[in-house]
Formats: sequence, C-alpha cells, structure tokens
Amino acid sequence: MTADPSRTTVEHAPVRPAQAAEAGGIDAHLAALRAGFERPDPAAALAAVAEGAVLVDTRPADRRRTEGAIAGALVVERNHLEWRLDPYNEGALPQATNRGIRWIVFCDEGYASTLAAASLRQIGLTRATDLDGGFRAWRRAGLPVLPPTGPHPDDPVPPAH
Repeated sequence: MTADPSRTTVEHAPVRPAQAAEAGGIDAHLAALRAGFERPDPAAALAAVAEGAVLVDTRPADRRRTEGAIAGALVVERNHLEWRLDPYNEGALPQATNRGIRWIVFCDEGYASTLAAASLRQIGLTRATDLDGGFRAWRRAGLPVLPPTGPHPDDPVPPAH
C-alpha cells in the first residue's frame, strides 16, 4: 500500500503546562476543581482525622497490597464511592451517617481523588475533599503506613527450588 500524497502528517509542538491550562484539558479541569475546596496535606489530614474526618482509600486492591495502606482508612474503591458514602443510599456504609461528614479521599498521587471529591460534592457531600499528593505524599511525610501484604508486580520472582 502506498501513502496518499494528498494527506500530510502534522507534527505538533509539545504542549507546555501554561498552554494546556489555556487550552482546557484535564490539568485545567483539575485546577478549576481544586480551586473550589481546601486540599489538606498529610499532616493536616492527620489532624483532621483526630477531629472526626474520615480518610477514604480509593486505590485498587493491588495497590494497597503492594504499596501498603493507611491504618484506619476506610477502603472504598472508586467505582463504589458515591453509593457507599451517600447516607441516603440503601448501599451506604455504616460510617455514612449524614452529609456533613468530612471525607478526605485519597488515591496514589492525588489526581483521581480530586475528581472523586468533586463528584462527592456534586451529590451533596459538601465537606468532601482529597489528600494533596495522595498516599505517596502521606508515606513521604513519614506518617504511619501499614506494610505491603504482597509483592510488587515489578519485584523479581524468586527462583523455584
């Protein structure tokens, strides 16, 4: 098959962050969402938990197994989040007693959790927010982390005996 000379390939210059924000896209969307609520850093999140906030780990099971977890965090994978935290839903968790709870959602690095917190706010959970930097920021801050319970997929497989 020969190339069609009437068609040309257009190469695009790399997009810089400032350009991406001007053009829209996910970075601009995240920035707009984050402007609407305060995102606690790990130390502030720990202090908020001491005052009654609830940490919610939305990471997939394999991430919790291979990277560890935060003791006391409620585990609700992302695809169930709104149903489990809305106190007016028949599938709500026992912890979801009212819409005034301060839910602090976290993922690996704090990107997907921003989207999740915004979704919770849209359904009336107006105190929902997310952990700035996610689980990795919590771990980097030296805050308590439960150890992994399984090998990381990139770990070498030990030889069979």
